[in-house]
Amino acid sequence: MKAVIPLAGKGTRLRPHTHLTPKPLIRVAGKPVLDFILDDLLAAGVSEVVFIVGHLQEAIRAHIAASYPAIRAHYVVQEVQDGTAGAVALARPWADDELLILFADTLFEVDLTITRTLDTDRAGVIWAKEVEDYQRFGVIVTDDNGDMTRIVEKPSEPVSRLANIGLYYIRDHDLLFEGIEETLSRGPGLAGEYYLTDAFQYMVDAGARIITAPVRTWLDAGKVDALLEANRYLVGGSRGGVDRAAQVSESVVSPLARIEAGARVTGCRIGGNVTVEAGARVRNSELGDTIVGRGARVEGSRLTRSVIGSGAVVTGCAGSLNIMDHSEVLCPGPGGSQS
Repeated sequence: MKAVIPLAGKGTRLRPHTHLTPKPLIRVAGKPVLDFILDDLLAAGVSEVVFIVGHLQEAIRAHIAASYPAIRAHYVVQEVQDGTAGAVALARPWADDELLILFADTLFEVDLTITRTLDTDRAGVIWAKEVEDYQRFGVIVTDDNGDMTRIVEKPSEPVSRLANIGLYYIRDHDLLFEGIEETLSRGPGLAGEYYLTDAFQYMVDAGARIITAPVRTWLDAGKVDALLEANRYLVGGSRGGVDRAAQVSESVVSPLARIEAGARVTGCRIGGNVTVEAGARVRNSELGDTIVGRGARVEGSRLTRSVIGSGAVVTGCAGSLNIMDHSEVLCPGPGGSQS
């Protein structure tokens, strides 16, 4: 089995951070979003991946080469942002086996081993999460056997509450690319894009049976507020705690926070849902619902619902900040003087 991961998007919902860092490498709970996905793939025995790249692709290539040498990586550039079907179509030269298709702006916990025990009469799997606010998503309508019959984008009526999370297993890859070709031969959708879900509909209409599978956890990481919520979930679980190699003095730290090795926290109150990454320095400050990037410095500040980029400097500020790497913000806030 091989994996296809489209990574070409510009990540506009995560600006300003994605001006310098590609969206898949934005960090949450001290780890790039892409790494959560690649670790899951390797654990499932998938080591050959087709990466569809574009915006800041050099950083992605360098990161994968340095951090995942065991992955046999293929790269193809999506020159035109024409949607998910257009992106996956570029993977066809390597698509000679079963495929996992994943999008790197969500984190999920699913059972990938279902792909090993799938009935031979099934052409694929779509993982779906039951949600209450179904109007926000593409939802999957199923028959009595749990097989997809259609996908409805942002329905006004509750035809289904099974939200499509963007994780797919396709056994019949030939029929998939036949569906993609048919989708690309038609005009694009209202947003000027071609959608991979239309290719799945083509497969189903041609008689393929694609089963839906449950999702334990589904976390959006594609915009700042969602990134903080994903951080809350992760540091509240296995990725929380103070590393033994962190330096924490004269401070109160919530057990629902993450202080990494090499970080230094002095005279602070660190609340829940806070990540202070390696090399960061936080002094005389109060933090809650905040990510402080690697090597950043925060002093004399009270921050909430903030994302501070790597190497950034924040002094004397109160409130919420969303600043990219290597920025500097000086405020007339607590402990600071106006500059």
